Amino acid sequence: MKLPVIDLHCDTILELYDNPEKGNLRKSSLCVDIGKLQSAPAKAQFFALYIDAKRPEDPLEQCLAMADLFHTELAHNQDVIRLAANAQEMNENWNKNIISAFLTIEEGAAIKGSLANLRNFYRLGVRLITLTWNYPNEIGFPNSSPEFQTRGLTERGREVVAEMNRLGMLIDVSHLSDQGFFDVAQLSQKPFLASHSNARTITGHSRNLTDEMIRLLAERGGVMGLNFAQAFLGESSVSRIEDMVRHLRHIYQTGGIEVMALGSDFDGINPAVEVENIGQIGKLLEAMEKAGFSEDEIEKIAWRNAERLIRDTLVPYQP
Repeated sequence: MKLPVIDLHCDTILELYDNPEKGNLRKSSLCVDIGKLQSAPAKAQFFALYIDAKRPEDPLEQCLAMADLFHTELAHNQDVIRLAANAQEMNENWNKNIISAFLTIEEGAAIKGSLANLRNFYRLGVRLITLTWNYPNEIGFPNSSPEFQTRGLTERGREVVAEMNRLGMLIDVSHLSDQGFFDVAQLSQKPFLASHSNARTITGHSRNLTDEMIRLLAERGGVMGLNFAQAFLGESSVSRIEDMVRHLRHIYQTGGIEVMALGSDFDGINPAVEVENIGQIGKLLEAMEKAGFSEDEIEKIAWRNAERLIRDTLVPYQP
């Protein structure tokens, strides 16, 4: 099955930054490159600037260096992929047979608690921030440890949410503590998302969302991107398509079709995946069809729900 797809999360830029021998954005040994995106076919790919706050580099400097690599790669490949900052630019690119690249940050420590840094990343094209990774930061607490789950956003984190709303940026709660999720749901004036999280009822990992979270996310007009990581899917050593469909079915039954999207986490997960790269995403779409999802439902999961979120959120705040 060939449908446009929007993938809400990959770690390809970090891989290119850390391992230049693996290739470049046009052609590489990674799960995401331009050739594979064209095979999908991808309408848009969200590229994360992933920061490990425990690395020796300054998180801001490292993020800026990866942003430079991202923009350099796009400059070399303007004929086939271009930056998009909103739904209008994405659709203008699509009408020209050009893939859209959305720039994101995974780990809010990159802004070092500074709203000025947040605004400067916005000016560089960043349109989504995953508020935490696996460590506490100036914004809030992660879901990596039970001791953090009841601790939510800090006062600065609340200011960051408000400023992201004002700027027109997507607030991503994947990796955020449970209480942090509920804080965002209470505070955000715009829809938010979990870019790469699955259903905790199916696989009891803290990175997955509870049924209550799924329903609340749906009520707020948000989406959750299906994560292809084995640990979030099931007990198999391989990320199986049947487990992906199992999560999708539960999410559908819990939150409805409008909350469902794709967030592969390619190039940030174990490569033992039955969908080996973004170019093979059709395998999942075909499995969804065999499982009884209608063509309209598959389209919503593949791209329409993500596009709606982009259209509703990536616009400047109007007080």
